[in-house]
Amino acid sequence: MSKQISRRTMLRGMGIAVALPWLEAMAPVAPLIANVARAGDVGTAAPVRMAFLYAPNGMHMNDWKPSGPEAEKFKLKPILKPVEKFRSKMNILSGLSLDGAAAHGDGGGDHARSVASFLTGAHPKKTHGSDIRNGISVDQVAAEHIGHMTRLKSLEVGTEQSSTGGQCDTGYSCLYTSNISWRTERSPLSKEVNPAAIFNRLFGPEPQKTVDNRPLATKAKNRKSILDFVMQEAKILHNDLGVTDRRKLDEYLYAVRDIERRIGSSEKLDQVETDLSSFQRPIGVPRQYDEHVKLLMDMMVLAFQSDCTRVASFMFANAGSNRAYTNLAIKDGHHNISHHGNSREKKQKISEINTFHMSLTHHFLTRLDAIPEGNGTLLDNCMVLHGSGIADGNSHSHKNLPIALFGSGGGTIKTGRHIQLRSGTPLTNLYRSMLQRVGAPVEKFSDSNGLINELA
Repeated sequence: MSKQISRRTMLRGMGIAVALPWLEAMAPVAPLIANVARAGDVGTAAPVRMAFLYAPNGMHMNDWKPSGPEAEKFKLKPILKPVEKFRSKMNILSGLSLDGAAAHGDGGGDHARSVASFLTGAHPKKTHGSDIRNGISVDQVAAEHIGHMTRLKSLEVGTEQSSTGGQCDTGYSCLYTSNISWRTERSPLSKEVNPAAIFNRLFGPEPQKTVDNRPLATKAKNRKSILDFVMQEAKILHNDLGVTDRRKLDEYLYAVRDIERRIGSSEKLDQVETDLSSFQRPIGVPRQYDEHVKLLMDMMVLAFQSDCTRVASFMFANAGSNRAYTNLAIKDGHHNISHHGNSREKKQKISEINTFHMSLTHHFLTRLDAIPEGNGTLLDNCMVLHGSGIADGNSHSHKNLPIALFGSGGGTIKTGRHIQLRSGTPLTNLYRSMLQRVGAPVEKFSDSNGLINELA
């Protein structure tokens, strides 16, 4: 029988603080509390998390939108095939639109508008100067409501660095194209691309600004892991836990150590190799794009598992990214081929890139779903949105967007469906519905005009 322990319990030593995963010993003695009654059988006593995964340059919609009858009998098209395993834990939502990304007389710049508006629903001011203006993003609305409960209010992650200014898309500042999270109308939150820096934020002294972004594991010569600092406390706690919780703790500490090892391996490569890519890659960033994404996603999983944060955003690449996916034998830039001009060859390449991104989301979902939590899994207590602010990249359409939502939000969302909403339904209606489930209800968000009642 486990001792009752606080959800805020941490393993500490020499300035290191390692948060714990959700354990059965953290469950309340009296189960009939409001959030448990609302959550039902899945995710008892565990918090609900939200993650937003942004894919640039739109989607090849013919290979995205499910075919066949709506509801549970839909058939997945090629782009969604990598996540077919999670069919019972996802909803595909069709009919959602992002009016804030439309031109509204501002001419070109759809890529900048699509990413700036994706989480805000706002229409960004067209400027390449410092007089930027957008809206507050849904993740930051959530962070303001529930961020005080966790070590980090939110976590912003991506593969390409955020810009500090300049012009990136037809008169729009690069600040718009490289950020999806906005704390205020004039303050975007730069994402972190370096896994080592994220590791420091999750497990370093709190709070502290770190100049040296090497992982904590490589900063001392005479130890192998930050876990060396906290192992004594870990052993004491281990003895107080039940069999199931002991296994959870062991698996979690192994995952922390595995990430340290992978970051350390990337650093060693940097000491002997020269990066010839155009992307300015900080030390500690894996050379292979897919390994970089997986490492970042694994750290997001740890952040959710340890309740370091309940809010995260991720960008597969910046808006208008012209990355070449040589691992797919695609040498053309992604943005260039997104303007396919109805070329069958280019549309096929776009579909392959979209499918590849979804395969990386599959990795994220698999890790979340492998972690038991309450009467379900960590994924069951999440809402993971994968989508884009552009539908077809050639037409720059912002209507009928490709949006997939994974997880049941602590049992509050009925999953396993293709939900066809009325065309033109604001994407922000979905965000209002997500905010309600994460514990940050608002009467209105941006241009929302209701809730997505079909989720229940």
